[in-house]
Amino acid sequence: MNPERITLHAGPLTLDVVPAIGGSIARFDHLGPDGRQPLLRGTDSAYSEVLESACFPLVPYVNRIRGGVFQCDGRAVRLACNLPGDASPLHGQGWRAAWQAGDVASDRMDLVYRHAAGEWPWDYEARQHLVLSPEGLLIELSCNNLSALPMPCGLGLHPYFPCTRETLLDTGVASVWTVDADVLPVDRLPATGRYGLQNRLIGGQDLDNGFGGWGGTARIRWPGQPVALDMSSTDASYFQVYSPVGRGFFAAEPVQHANAALNAPQDQWRQQGIVMLAQGETRRLTTRFTVV
Repeated sequence: MNPERITLHAGPLTLDVVPAIGGSIARFDHLGPDGRQPLLRGTDSAYSEVLESACFPLVPYVNRIRGGVFQCDGRAVRLACNLPGDASPLHGQGWRAAWQAGDVASDRMDLVYRHAAGEWPWDYEARQHLVLSPEGLLIELSCNNLSALPMPCGLGLHPYFPCTRETLLDTGVASVWTVDADVLPVDRLPATGRYGLQNRLIGGQDLDNGFGGWGGTARIRWPGQPVALDMSSTDASYFQVYSPVGRGFFAAEPVQHANAALNAPQDQWRQQGIVMLAQGETRRLTTRFTVV
């Protein structure tokens, strides 16, 4: 049985959401006189693997934890891998779980995921509030710590964009981390040359890197297409880019902390974007996609 797909409409824009597969987006499209232009890479077919989607939430942490082990308040937290072939678990629990649809209207909806303490030894509730307007899409992702003990938290969004050899990404970042064969950070360098992201041809660039000092806005342009897309977030100062060779897509992710930040000593977490949430506290990430 195919998972439920919920479609939202507003002006020339449509959004397809699949709550049961990681609270993911299946399509985000602009409908114009010349037909449908995908703003995120999209699929009309059913999928069971969230990595085939157009976008999914990262909660309560982003990217990798080296070897699946980190120290928090004097105890070791050990997590199993959640991506076949990768020894370092990544992206938290939300992307591998079913979300429940809450309030649904023609142009907006809520999604909820509740995590019970286990390997990740904290209870939390994550929510997505999606609002579609004729101008674009708003995604508000939040995480509320339900446990008595403080919980580390950093949120992100993982959108995939279609691309050709002419697709351009234009954004400002200050630094980049080189990575090893396991896609874990090695050295922090100025984001110049190969790693510069200003007015950058982005398709097939063989990048899989985290960036610091993100300015909070990025524009994606597809020359020859009717519209471009601005992505913005004032809640994220880190940025992740994945641009594989020959795949026809790239990912550009607004995120709140550095890759493998949880492996740093705990007194460095805040500097790298991790926040400790007390019981009942909530962290939020708001991301806007504006058609231009």
